[in-house]
Amino acid sequence: GIKLDMITATCAISCLACILMGALANLPIALAPGMGLNAYFAYTVVGYHGTGKVSYRNALSAVCIEGIIFFVLSVVGLRQWFARMIPVSLKTATASGIGIYLAFIGLQSSAGIGLITSSSATLVELGGCPPEYRDANNVCTAHHMQGGPTWLGVLGLMLIGTMLLYRLKGAILIGILVVAIISWPRPTAVTYFPHTPSGDEAFNFFKKVVTFHPIKNTLAEFHWDLSSGDIWIALITFLYVDILDCTGTMFSMAKFGGYMDDKTQDFEGSSMAFLVDSAAIAIGSTFGSSPVTAFIESGAGIAEGGRTGITTIVTGIMFFIALFFAPIFASFPPWATGPALITVGAMMMQNVLQINWKYIGDGLPAFITIIMIPFGYSIGYGLIAGIGSFIFINSTVFILFKVSRGRIAPPNYEDRDDWVGFVTRGGIKSNIPPWILRLFGKKPATIASPSNNSSEEDLAEKQVAEIV
Repeated sequence: GIKLDMITATCAISCLACILMGALANLPIALAPGMGLNAYFAYTVVGYHGTGKVSYRNALSAVCIEGIIFFVLSVVGLRQWFARMIPVSLKTATASGIGIYLAFIGLQSSAGIGLITSSSATLVELGGCPPEYRDANNVCTAHHMQGGPTWLGVLGLMLIGTMLLYRLKGAILIGILVVAIISWPRPTAVTYFPHTPSGDEAFNFFKKVVTFHPIKNTLAEFHWDLSSGDIWIALITFLYVDILDCTGTMFSMAKFGGYMDDKTQDFEGSSMAFLVDSAAIAIGSTFGSSPVTAFIESGAGIAEGGRTGITTIVTGIMFFIALFFAPIFASFPPWATGPALITVGAMMMQNVLQINWKYIGDGLPAFITIIMIPFGYSIGYGLIAGIGSFIFINSTVFILFKVSRGRIAPPNYEDRDDWVGFVTRGGIKSNIPPWILRLFGKKPATIASPSNNSSEEDLAEKQVAEIV
C-alpha cells in the first residue's frame, strides 16, 4: 500500500541524493526527507487521512515548485549570499544546538534509549520503564528505570564512549551492531520482538530478510491547482523552513568537520551542495516524498572520520541496499541507534567554545539559538529565534551609537563580531557562483586552509572586480 510505497520512495530518493552529493560536491553531508517537514507535510498540510485543506497531490506540486525555486536561487548565488548573512556566532551556535537536539532525540523512547519520556506536569521526566508500563501517550506509569532496553542502551552508550576513548575506528557502528544483535533474540527482557501482535508482525517482517516493493501509488502524482491560498501558505512555509533548516545543518556539519573557512564563512563545494539539495527536492516530489534536506545524522559519519564525498556515496549505497534488505534495517531498535545520537551530540557541543560570549549582543542570540533548536524541535525555528533576537538587540545598539555619534555604546562594544563589516565587504558580488566566473574566463578561487585565507580572498575579490 501507500506505506510501503513511501518506504521505497524514501530509500530511492535518499540513495540518489546522497550519491549526487558525494560525487558532485565531495562533501560528507547526507540527504534524505527531513522529519520536521515530513510532520508538517503529513499532519498540517495534507492532514490525518487527507483531512487537511490541501490534497496530497497538490502538496506534492508545492514541493516540486519549492525545489525549482531553490535551484534558481542556488544558480544565481542567492542561497550562498543568505548563508553569508547569518552572523558567525549564530552559525556556531547552530552546531551546538543541533548537538543538544541529537542528544535529546537519542534520550527519548521513540528514537532513542527511552531514558526520557513525556510528562503532563513537567513536559519531560525520567523514564526507562518497560513498555507494558507506558500509557497511550508514552508516559511511564510505574517501574521507572527498570526497563531492560533502556539499560541496554546505556550500556551501548558506555561501550561507544570507551571505544572512542581509545580511538577505535568504527566505534559508533560497533556499538549499534552489538546492541541490535543482543535485541534480536525473542525470549529475553530486551528483545525488539516481544510476543505481542505488533511484536509478532515485526518479527515476521524481520524473517523475510530480503524483499522489494515497487512504487505503485505515489509516482508523479501531481495536481497543479494553485488557486487555493492554502497551497501558497504551504509553499512559503516549505521555503523558509527548509532554507533555514538546510543552511543551518550544512554549515554546522562543515564546522563540525573542520572544513569551514573562518575568513569567508563558507566551505568548498557549498554551491554544488545547494544545487544538489534543490534538485533532490524536485526529484523527490516525483517519487511522492516530502522535501529532501541535509540531515543532522551526517555528524555520525563525520565523527567517524568522514571528510569527503566517499562517506556520502557509501551512505547512498546503504540506502540502495535498504531497498532490498528493509526487514533487516527496519529491525534496528531505537535503543541501539540512540547511543550514537547522544555521542555525536556530545562531540558537536565543542563548538560552543567558539561563540563570542564576551559580548552579550553575540552571546545571548547564540544562546537563544542553542536552546530553541531542541526545545522548539526545529533547526529552522531555532535560527529564526536567534536571528530575530540578534537583529533587535544589535539594531538598537547600532541606532543609538549612530544617533549619539558614538557617545552611547556598550562598555565592551569593541568585543563584538564585526558582522556589518563582514557582510558589506564585497556585498553580494563576493558570492558570485563559480560558473559565472568561468563564463567570464576566470578561474574560481578555492577555499584553502586558514593560513592561505588572506591570499585566496584577495584573489577572489580581484576576479570579482574584473568582472563587475
